[in-house]
Amino acid sequence: MFHRLSTLMLPKSRRLFCSSSSHDLAITIAELNKEMEFVFGEAPPTSISGSSESQPVSQDSEFISTENIKNESKLTHVSVKGEAQMVDVSHKDISKRVAIASCKVILGKTVYDLVSANHIAKGDVLSVAKIAGITGAKQTSNLIPLCHNIDLTHVRVDLRLNHDKYCVEIEGEAASTGKTGVEMEAMTAVTLAGLTVYDMCKAASKDIQITDVRLEHKVGGKSGNWSRKK
Repeated sequence: MFHRLSTLMLPKSRRLFCSSSSHDLAITIAELNKEMEFVFGEAPPTSISGSSESQPVSQDSEFISTENIKNESKLTHVSVKGEAQMVDVSHKDISKRVAIASCKVILGKTVYDLVSANHIAKGDVLSVAKIAGITGAKQTSNLIPLCHNIDLTHVRVDLRLNHDKYCVEIEGEAASTGKTGVEMEAMTAVTLAGLTVYDMCKAASKDIQITDVRLEHKVGGKSGNWSRKK
């Protein structure tokens, strides 16, 4: 049987290898592959090692990894369709929520001296900014579209002059007993207070900067307590 198959193959193979140089190597190999397929019923392996084509990579591990990433870093204000959404907090437990935030308003020496001496034309900068911060905390859900309208039990805004850095340091605190946190209320309070300081002083200088708006501490909720590392 093998001898009979060999006699079918060898004459044509000999002609291929002895043919003129017009047949390049690629054409010769292709014709040999066709000949092998005709005799044995299948084409020979294309790689030298004889292995078949590489198998498609399983997507199971990639799928699991992606799911883990989604579970660990899911943006709660984004729906599965990628659309903005307000988070449903109806299933959450009621607990005491507290958040403290801070920011700085860098005035520069000239404006700082005016503020500390209460010589700003618009009036008492720190007092007006304090009221603005408290009012801002209570209006957070109107300013930030996806924030919940929550009942605040306490809002505190403190402003302190820092002579060494010629700035106003602002700290705000918000508290509530409910199903969602008050971090945004505390941050809105210090931001509005900082903007009010700028508004009160902008006639004296346009170089005033509001910096370092950040959360310092939070209490309550599913994620528990958190404090910024000093």
